[in-house]
Amino acid sequence: MNERCILVVAHAKREETVAAALRVIDALHGAGATPVLPAPDREELAAVDARFAALSLLGTDVAAKDLELAIVLGGDGTILRAAELVRGSSAPVLGINMGHVGFLAEIDRDDMDAAVRRVIDRDYDVEERLALSVRVKDTTGAVVYDTWALNEATVEKASRERMIEVVLEIDGRPLSSFGCDGMVISTPTGSTAYNFSAGGPVIWPSVEAIAVVPLSAHALFAKPLVVGPEASVAIEMLERTDGTGILWCDGRRSHELPPGARVVVRRSEDPVRLARLHPTAFTNRLVRKFRLPVEGWRGAS
Repeated sequence: MNERCILVVAHAKREETVAAALRVIDALHGAGATPVLPAPDREELAAVDARFAALSLLGTDVAAKDLELAIVLGGDGTILRAAELVRGSSAPVLGINMGHVGFLAEIDRDDMDAAVRRVIDRDYDVEERLALSVRVKDTTGAVVYDTWALNEATVEKASRERMIEVVLEIDGRPLSSFGCDGMVISTPTGSTAYNFSAGGPVIWPSVEAIAVVPLSAHALFAKPLVVGPEASVAIEMLERTDGTGILWCDGRRSHELPPGARVVVRRSEDPVRLARLHPTAFTNRLVRKFRLPVEGWRGAS
């Protein structure tokens, strides 16, 4: 029987998260599976409890491609980190919410033991989420940075005082140029994150589309756009920009953008895989997250 390697992603900042990680690891050991930790997590957790020190390390003892699944103890930020760790593998990510209401976690910590049993029994579905391929090109057209995003890629001004001058291009055709504080290019998954704060549309996860939202743009035609999933979106930093910009992907990976730099965003060939134990209506997630008023609803007719 092949070894079953399960990545556990948790940090040691909260006692309850450490205790939850131990419960998950004990359950995996009891089922004959091999729990695996990222190196930074093992170091932090082992400083709190020595039992973590002997666990296998991702990238040293176990390669990402050999992971069966990742169990994440935390909110959306921790799930984004886990998605980065398993990128390039087929391992889905299962999020267990440790107190922060988010959109990516599948279940709450109260259901954690049952969730681990279902992972061991391989009793879950896998939902694929559209991700973005993000490339930065210099003035010669050479690719100088290549990354990806699950939520969004943002082009922002690097200085508080200055705006950036950009040209927005869709499918190889220029659409408009303007000064702005930045641009958000979002997936449906990220539509409730930075895109939402910037005034962009909420897009149901089942919809395949890419949202493009200007930030504080000085232009008449600077409205949120929704384009098809196969569209190519490019943001070019005009040479007349006074200062530099910066690219952020999921708020985790960044790259400086000098005048003339060009950011090209397309759908990634590799979606992010989320493990789902039971279907939850996205409408219910919205109501819960934003505490939306639904009093008076009489039920579906």
